[in-house]
Amino acid sequence: MPTETILARRTRNMGASAIREILKVVSRPGMISLAGGIPAPESFPMDMMQEITERTIAQYGPAAFQYDLTEGFPPLREALTHYLAGKGLSATPNEVLVASGSQGVLDGLGKILISPGDHVALEAPTYLGALQAFAPYEPRYLEIATDDQGMLPDALETALARQPVKFIYMVPNFQNPTGRTLPAERRQAIADIIRRYDTLLVEDDPYGDLRYRGVPVAPIKALAPDHVVYLSTLSKVFAPGLRMGFCLAPEPVRHWLVLAKQGVDLHTSTFNQALATEYLTGGHLQRHLPRIIALYRPRQQALLGAMKRYFPGDFNWTAPEGGMFVWVRGPAGMDMQAVNRQAVARNTAFVPGTFFYARPGSGRETLRLNYTMADEPALDRAAAILGEVFSMARLEPV
Repeated sequence: MPTETILARRTRNMGASAIREILKVVSRPGMISLAGGIPAPESFPMDMMQEITERTIAQYGPAAFQYDLTEGFPPLREALTHYLAGKGLSATPNEVLVASGSQGVLDGLGKILISPGDHVALEAPTYLGALQAFAPYEPRYLEIATDDQGMLPDALETALARQPVKFIYMVPNFQNPTGRTLPAERRQAIADIIRRYDTLLVEDDPYGDLRYRGVPVAPIKALAPDHVVYLSTLSKVFAPGLRMGFCLAPEPVRHWLVLAKQGVDLHTSTFNQALATEYLTGGHLQRHLPRIIALYRPRQQALLGAMKRYFPGDFNWTAPEGGMFVWVRGPAGMDMQAVNRQAVARNTAFVPGTFFYARPGSGRETLRLNYTMADEPALDRAAAILGEVFSMARLEPV
């Protein structure tokens, strides 16, 4: 049967994740991969899992294995209100929606908000998974200018003044891919702008707990609660395979997200939600998070130090206060996709930055490095190899 006669037109806008495809290539033994954006297995609370599992079964019994509410397991929604209060977000359990990872929320938002041709404003570069989630619904992207501190409020206001925008998408804390954190004064300016233009903002916060220095910054949701969908996940601080995402959304949006979710999975795994409830209410996250920070902080420091030693002088990069990524910009004209092929030949890999732009061909001279999945000696070796590859690429056509 010819696929062109049975597939929906929206499949033309769907494609395999560039990063997933790169990870297939670099999974061979001996490869030092700085390409993935995934937590280190050593960060999982494995020493706590048996206790958490036993307590979960003892506490909830068969209810942990039964169908449950689309909105989420009620004890987890209650626990999440306390977790969110620690971030300055006030919510009732009824306002919390649990999803199968925050990616599920992104797809739901695309489904209920985007009609073909609608404008979606976002950072440049931005999270590749958001582009994948929104693309099948055929938006037109407006890339808002950024600098070393993130989105420029003046540029956002200019875009909103020129045309209607269905919503704005951004990652304010330790952004994927750049690692940048939007300062408090810009958050306030953006909150004022979205209220003035009555525009919805999607605030994606998967990395906010992974802070290695500095002080936390209040979510934009706390500054403009009626105009912000706040979404986050436990994937980076518990276990990504459990697929625990959640969001706070203005009521009309939340209502339609629930209906969209009913058509996808009815509800997120009850048992996984029950495990997450025990993880939060039993104080396990409070005890375990410092161990995650103690694992990642020296890895980030090792990579940044090695980059300073080995990278050519015409390269520059971010120095994030937390998260999982460092963003690198090489000299104009350098094609990092070609350079990455040379690096892979030497058993080292990164993600070319062009994949994080909505506009094809942008960011050819940029790349993203991840430091959570390699130890300090491996990070040093990888940076030394990349420094050599970059230096050779500056001398030869790539």
